[in-house]
Amino acid sequence: MQSITTYLQSTMFSKLIRSPSLAVLCRGVHASLSSATSVATKKTIQGPPSSDYIFEREAKYGAHNYHPLPVALERGKGVYVWDVEGRKYFDFLSAYSAVNQGHCHPKIVDALKAQSEKLTLTSRAFYNDVLGEYEEFVTKMFNYNKVLPMNTAGNFWGRTMSAISSSTDPTSYDGFGPFMPGFELIPYNDLPALERALQDPNVAAFMVEPIQGEAGVIVPDKGYLTGVRDLCTKHNVLFIADEIQTGLARTGKMLAVDHENVRPDIILLGKALSGGLYPVSAVLCDDEVMLTIKPGEHGSTYGGNPLACRVALAALEVIEEEGLVKNAEIMGNILRNELMKTPSDIVTCVRGRGLLNAIVIRETKDYDAWKVCLRLRDNGLLAKPTHGDIIRLAPPLVIKEDEIRECIEIIHKTILSF
Repeated sequence: MQSITTYLQSTMFSKLIRSPSLAVLCRGVHASLSSATSVATKKTIQGPPSSDYIFEREAKYGAHNYHPLPVALERGKGVYVWDVEGRKYFDFLSAYSAVNQGHCHPKIVDALKAQSEKLTLTSRAFYNDVLGEYEEFVTKMFNYNKVLPMNTAGNFWGRTMSAISSSTDPTSYDGFGPFMPGFELIPYNDLPALERALQDPNVAAFMVEPIQGEAGVIVPDKGYLTGVRDLCTKHNVLFIADEIQTGLARTGKMLAVDHENVRPDIILLGKALSGGLYPVSAVLCDDEVMLTIKPGEHGSTYGGNPLACRVALAALEVIEEEGLVKNAEIMGNILRNELMKTPSDIVTCVRGRGLLNAIVIRETKDYDAWKVCLRLRDNGLLAKPTHGDIIRLAPPLVIKEDEIRECIEIIHKTILSF
């Protein structure tokens, strides 16, 4: 117990324990509960809430774990979203590639509505009539023997304790702990470093994003993924590809690893697996790996539920039926070619594949990536900076050529205004 107490002194939990403001907050909540209620009942809001009211309410009642762009959205359709004042924007983030099929795709919405009126959740204590259909569809689509459907934590690898134990981003791990042992960090796009690490006979697996998304759309050198596959095979190490952001047509291939025609031992999918309507993720692998899990060794209350399965089936069908792989490739080429024409003294780099792209903004006293995104918003396009100087550009894959060219004009106009 002494060792645990000592360790907690340096963690985020200890900051909360020692924080006098937390004690004040707790007293304030209990003391003012009745008065706050009476004030709230007296206040009448005329019409729908304004953007400013929404910003203030979130700041007052919500955790401050995000720094959103100041825009308050109320609806979306296809590549467009509208704020509460009715202003229309192109969405160039796609909920971090979760809405590849476009906002509120009618086929996926209809699937969700129909299944939600029939059966939503059974747990895995019983069979349901949709899970097997989904499992057969997704395993045949990606050519793996088995799938493990998951519905947890918004399908984001980056905030579980295991995930932050493997992170090199201080914003992900500062104040957290204790960390999971057994992770060794390998420089990205560095095959010699990977080969040195694999000399250790106890390495079980190597996990990598085929293109690093949150890091700023870092595309590895040609042949890197092929080299990873060869080294993992040579050293009998599992190759795990995190395709949660890069997969499902986003990069102009169904999976980003398809750019080099490599087959990982394990594929992780999420985000666009539901078209943005429901938290759905999946692990795909062959029997040799999946059947090491025995009944009771892993579980998820919501995993494999019929509602998620029906939504995922519809979302995958939309990708195939609407040719989103090819569209992402064509529209992405147009976007990058035109972005290359922006002034290099402001946009220092353009990179990406398909419709997962980024530009790097040279920071000066007059502008930075955040200010560029604010002006893009004012001009009708929503994007978000990452890592300070990088702006990710990732519209829904249903975007048409006239729309992508209109967006290019907005970006050019915005850049030239600085």
